[in-house]
Amino acid sequence: MFVDYAEIEVIAGRGGDGAVSFHREKYVPRGGPDGGDGGKGGDIYVTASNNLSTLLDFRYKKIYKAPNGQRGGKNNKTGESGRSIYIKLPVGTIIADSITGHVLADLAENEMEVLIAKGGKGGKGNTRFKSPTDQTPRRAEEGRSGERMKITLELKSIADVGLVGFPNVGKSTLLSRLSAAHPKIADYPFTTRVPNLGIVPLKGYRSFVMADIPGLIEGAHKGKGMGTQFLRHIQRTKMLVYLLDITSPEPVKDLEILRQEMESFDKLLVKKPSITTFNKIDLVSERPIRVDGFNSGHNSICYISAITGENIELFLESLSGILFQDV
Repeated sequence: MFVDYAEIEVIAGRGGDGAVSFHREKYVPRGGPDGGDGGKGGDIYVTASNNLSTLLDFRYKKIYKAPNGQRGGKNNKTGESGRSIYIKLPVGTIIADSITGHVLADLAENEMEVLIAKGGKGGKGNTRFKSPTDQTPRRAEEGRSGERMKITLELKSIADVGLVGFPNVGKSTLLSRLSAAHPKIADYPFTTRVPNLGIVPLKGYRSFVMADIPGLIEGAHKGKGMGTQFLRHIQRTKMLVYLLDITSPEPVKDLEILRQEMESFDKLLVKKPSITTFNKIDLVSERPIRVDGFNSGHNSICYISAITGENIELFLESLSGILFQDV
C-alpha cells in the first residue's frame, strides 16, 4: 500500500540524574564528594533512504521514544548516555511540526540525516557543587526532559518532469514507452492509483526522472478524487507535461481546467516550464493535425502517440531543450 502522509510523536530521552556520593576509603573517613553527572538522553534523528517508497509503517507505529540517560555514579562516574534512534524515511519526505506547521527537515537526498528531537541534559552530580564554603554538598541536579513533539510526515516524489492530465489520457502508457517503469495500464479511468517514477534515457548519456501521477479531475484542489494527495507529488518537479487526449470533445477546455486546478492548489505550479502534449494521434486520420485554439507552430506544443511511438523523438527533443536549457 502506498501511503504518503502520516503523523507521529517523537520523544527524546530524559537526562540521567546527578549522583550524591562521597569518597570512602580505608583510613580516609572524610572523603570529599564524588557523585558523577547523569548521562545525556538519547536524540532522535530522521534519515533518508532510497530503499523506502512509502510511509505505511508510520500508520501503525505512532510513538518513537529514545532511551533515557543513566544516573551518575560514585567515583565521579558519568552515567551512560541514552542511545540515539534513527527514523528511516523515503527520500522526498518533508517533516513539519504538527502544531505550528514549521518545516523541520526536507529529506531531499539519500542518506541525509537531520536531528529532530534533542535528548535532555544529564543532571550535575554533587561534586559540581563543592565550594570553599560547602565542602560536602549533599545535593545534585535532576536530569532534564528531552524534546517532545508531534510531527507530520509528507512524502513528495522527487522527479524532474511531472506528467499531469485527466484520467485515461495515456500518462502511464507514455511513461512505460519512455522508461523501464511498468505502471498498470488499462482502458478505464483511474488505473493509476499511486505516483510512478521512471528514468528516461536521452542521447549523450543524459537522463531525467519522470513522474506519472494519478489522473486529476475537476475539483482536485479541494481533495476530490484524492487530488490534493496527488498534486503534492509534482511540486518538486522542474517542469510539467500537460498530457491531453486529442479525441476529447474540448481539449482546450481540458487544459484550462487542469491549469485552474493546479493554480488553486499551488500558484507556483502553473509558473513552471511546460509542454502541452496531445496524445492518441493514432486515432486521428487528418494530417497535419490541428486543434482549434492552439498554435501548432509553437515549440511547447507536441502531438504524439504513446501507443505507436509517433513523434516521440520530437517530443523528447522539445522536452530536453527546456529541461536542460541552462546546462
